[in-house]
Amino acid sequence: MTEFVIQPTEQASVAVAGSSARFPIRRVFCVGRNYAAHAREMGNDPDREPPFFFTKPADAVVAAEGTVPYPSLTENLHHEIELVVAIGKGGTNLKPEQAQDLVWGYGVGVDLTRRDLQDTAKKMSRPWDWSKGFDASGPCGPLQPVANVGHPAEGRIWLKVNGEIRQEGDLNELIWPVADVIAYVSQSVTLAPGDLIFTGTPAGVGALQPGDEVTAGVAGVGEIAFRVGRR
Repeated sequence: MTEFVIQPTEQASVAVAGSSARFPIRRVFCVGRNYAAHAREMGNDPDREPPFFFTKPADAVVAAEGTVPYPSLTENLHHEIELVVAIGKGGTNLKPEQAQDLVWGYGVGVDLTRRDLQDTAKKMSRPWDWSKGFDASGPCGPLQPVANVGHPAEGRIWLKVNGEIRQEGDLNELIWPVADVIAYVSQSVTLAPGDLIFTGTPAGVGALQPGDEVTAGVAGVGEIAFRVGRR
């Protein structure tokens, strides 16, 4: 048994729908600008260029329920609703037709973004880490095993704030479908059980204020609801 010089932190994990067991999180990959309308609203060309990725720490993923804290260092916290892919088998240098074999299940997540910090980082050609990888920046609902939901390739994806629709799209609008995204990740790093992939957000991203009530969902996968905490 390995002896550590300090007490290891608790294993990051996310709930599994209908089970007391949990899915352990290893790494979290996120796809940028994977819906054409969102690419346009962010001032970019949505042509099908190779996807790009950023990451979040495993423990940035928290339950999308109750109160999610409003982070420090920002006055412009944005919501980005996403389909989340949970990887159950390892693989490297995969082809898209092999990718689905790695998937354990799917969930509904929100990529919270300190947009003002991200804008500054872009202007100064600096990394996005502080804008994307802060504490509780990845609220996620319980994961659904593939046996329950299959591999969703179409269906409504949406987010409301205080009952008003902010984001709405369809999974069939993904520039790079899930299988392609998994294959691309596997060409850069070896995927392993416990990895999560946030697959991109549709148009309509916007600011959240303390006290806002967020509801969101992906057809056939699930729905989430949480409140934004105080500054």
